[in-house]
Amino acid sequence: MLVLALDTATPAVTAGVVELLPDSTTLLAQRVTVNAKAHGELLTPHVQDSLAEAGRTFADVDAIVVGSGPGPFTGLRVGMATAGALGQALNRPVYPVSTLDALALDAATGHPLLVATDARRREVYWAAYDALGRRVDGPHVERPADVVAKLASLGVREAAGEGASIYAEVLGLTIVDVRYPSPVGLVSAASAEVLAQARPAPLTPLYLRRPDAVEPVGRKRVTRA
Repeated sequence: MLVLALDTATPAVTAGVVELLPDSTTLLAQRVTVNAKAHGELLTPHVQDSLAEAGRTFADVDAIVVGSGPGPFTGLRVGMATAGALGQALNRPVYPVSTLDALALDAATGHPLLVATDARRREVYWAAYDALGRRVDGPHVERPADVVAKLASLGVREAAGEGASIYAEVLGLTIVDVRYPSPVGLVSAASAEVLAQARPAPLTPLYLRRPDAVEPVGRKRVTRA
């Protein structure tokens, strides 16, 4: 199956074309640019360039996989909306996967692992995984110091993700040099569902906290009473 993978839950604008077979996952092409302010401008060109490099067209795509977060509101919704629009236009299933799960599969240390991405506000989005890459806790959004208090019970000594790199001194773990999810990691996180042609879960972005922008609760008076 030919799978198109997208993710904008981190500062990386990620798109790739992956060939998925029951016993293998092969990257055919990818475009990744780390620019937290350019998700909207770069994602569609990255998709088009990846397909062109792979020698494929949109008509060849069998399924779409998209990182559903956790991530900041502005960036995350770009990938989710783009994946949803492509799925509707192409009449192809769109499978949301946890961006943290994809990172855990990319790291694949064979040991219990903490995955943490940058949540800004001096916080991280994090989840914990067992030696097989299965999530055992999370996802959460917390300050790194609060995560440290839980490390003993989680039994992790290694960490991956941009958040883990930023707060390496606070976490005190061995850092695996995997900062952003790859197309292969994203597709691997959804491989069982894609191969089974299962009905995808709803395209629901995982923010873990409310957006900064809120609707006004009342009108301001502009004239004297």
